[in-house]
Amino acid sequence: MTIQASTRVAAVWGWPVRHSLSPVMHNAAFQHLGLDWCYLAFAVAPAALADAVRGMRALGIAGVNATIPHKEALVALMDEVDPHARAVGAVNTIHNDGGVLRGYSTDGEGFLGALRAEGFEPRGRRAVVLGAGGSARSVAVSLVEAGAAAVVIANRTLSRAEEVARLAAAAGEVPVSPLALAAPGLRECLANADLLVNTTSVGMSPQADAPLLVPEEALHAGLFVYDLIYNPAETRLLAAARRRGARAANGLRMLVLQGAASFRIWTGVEPPVAVMEEALRAALGARS
Repeated sequence: MTIQASTRVAAVWGWPVRHSLSPVMHNAAFQHLGLDWCYLAFAVAPAALADAVRGMRALGIAGVNATIPHKEALVALMDEVDPHARAVGAVNTIHNDGGVLRGYSTDGEGFLGALRAEGFEPRGRRAVVLGAGGSARSVAVSLVEAGAAAVVIANRTLSRAEEVARLAAAAGEVPVSPLALAAPGLRECLANADLLVNTTSVGMSPQADAPLLVPEEALHAGLFVYDLIYNPAETRLLAAARRRGARAANGLRMLVLQGAASFRIWTGVEPPVAVMEEALRAALGARS
């Protein structure tokens, strides 16, 4: 890759951000297509986020991905916000369109695309979502927008599950219910569910060996289990699901597809998804 005066710049902002694989994925795509772009990672402290937004406009940075902890705060800093991002209450993609900063959320598109790539169509299906953080909000809103039959938000703290349920319910006509993870009704919800999604960090280092959030015996062959974690590739939840005869997949495809959606927004070019996924797999293999 040659950097020159005409090179357009995209970046990821986070705090911390050194662990991000987004530069690997996007630079592989730019190079494959011969685009005069480069992708960098910037550690942006929360107190400096507004300065970073002003700097993006001033320096003509073409596109930005935002990760923890900036997604929610960026909504108020954008010139325009996409309706889906507004519904989620978070922005993970910024497009600098001639000085107008437009905010998008591509996490949901990546999530739904990953489900469909595995042959699972969420329309008319019952889902249980574990967790109540930013990822849970994106997943829950996307399931509602996709026409799921019902969504249950299960979390250790019921009040946080109630907050996500209210947000997701406002996105459509789908019933969304909050549930405490310790509630006896969780087993019945899982028995009737078609989809279980883990949006928590349980299963990822340093919680790779943490106890499952749901009883293994509640998993069943009619369930599709999707874990947003992609490192390790096989979490304890996914292993348990397979033992119980359920279909299961990790979050790598979602990571690729949300990045591909950002790429498309910035460049107007169809992203080379296979190239991006191959670059990610190679990077993860080198880190393991």
